[in-house]
Amino acid sequence: MIGVAIAGTGFGQKVHIPGFQAHPLTEVVAVYHRDINKAKAIAAANNILYARDTIADIVSIPEVQAVSISTPPFLHYEMAKTVLQAGKHLLLEKPVTLNACEAKELYQLAKDKGAIATVDFEFRFVPGWQLFSELLSADYVGKLRLIRIDWLGSSRADTSRPWNWYSSQDKGGGALGSLGSHAFDYIYWLFGPVRRLNAYLSTAISARVDPASGELKPVDTDDNCLLSLELADGTPCQVTISAVVQASRTHWVEVYGDRGTLVLGSENQKDYIHGFRVWGSQLGKPLTEIEIPNRLMFPQHYTDGRISAFIRVIDQWVKGIESQQQTVPSLQQGVYSQLLMDLSHKSHETTSWVDVPSLDSYLES
Repeated sequence: MIGVAIAGTGFGQKVHIPGFQAHPLTEVVAVYHRDINKAKAIAAANNILYARDTIADIVSIPEVQAVSISTPPFLHYEMAKTVLQAGKHLLLEKPVTLNACEAKELYQLAKDKGAIATVDFEFRFVPGWQLFSELLSADYVGKLRLIRIDWLGSSRADTSRPWNWYSSQDKGGGALGSLGSHAFDYIYWLFGPVRRLNAYLSTAISARVDPASGELKPVDTDDNCLLSLELADGTPCQVTISAVVQASRTHWVEVYGDRGTLVLGSENQKDYIHGFRVWGSQLGKPLTEIEIPNRLMFPQHYTDGRISAFIRVIDQWVKGIESQQQTVPSLQQGVYSQLLMDLSHKSHETTSWVDVPSLDSYLES
């Protein structure tokens, strides 16, 4: 059994703790919260042995071999650095840091310490997405001609939702960070690297009520993102992301090639993991749903679909820890996602196309 500590008790309580407790080879032995009383309450409620209020105390516990961090992004860098310097394995939520320089430093530190570090890019482990990847690899669509991605959600649509870290760019908030980080990873996974990009970011809800003061507080993060990408092979890719719209087609990926078309999509508003279906057509035939084979299906379903996918992320991480071989997705993929986010902000600020270096050249720079 691998002893795991949980840092981050929002998403951590909803997904990380149940995920690790369900996995046969991991045991949650410690929990972190900045308020020690809350840490103790969470530990007691989940039968966790240790409760601590600093990451330094967490990594000093002998039973802790690995740490899973799901705190807000502005806390990731220092926490992850403490974990890796202690020689502990790391699972990190996305966006991994506030900028690519920090992410690259963590990547190098993990490499130097021999720590297995992974990022929770869970779409790589969702059955419909895995089938989609297999069909693309089997050349179902032929030579790529166009990719269109729409990720439209309503999580921030309610104007009465209070101001929090998500409303602050300095704290790593915004739709580009929460959703675009995933999109950049699966674009790289499914279609390869990006050559250049152009981004337009906007804020539809410009102020929210500060729960501390009751006053309106400015929001400086994006809730709409329009991204144009040119892939390394020349394929154009159009990405539309929003966290403030009501849409029936919540998450849709369309791929058009010279031999056929593939579509991956979900209309599930309440669960962004369950509900994905795949359709395909070739040589002028009508678009037809392609059944997802049982071998790719989750062995067990959870009410919160994120747990189902997260357990598969844990499984990959555990295999890496046992074999002492870095697995994918790793911090390397986290660096690339963060780099594309940084360059998107640069593109938006300069209203221009921005060239994207190769991942290898960036890591070596």
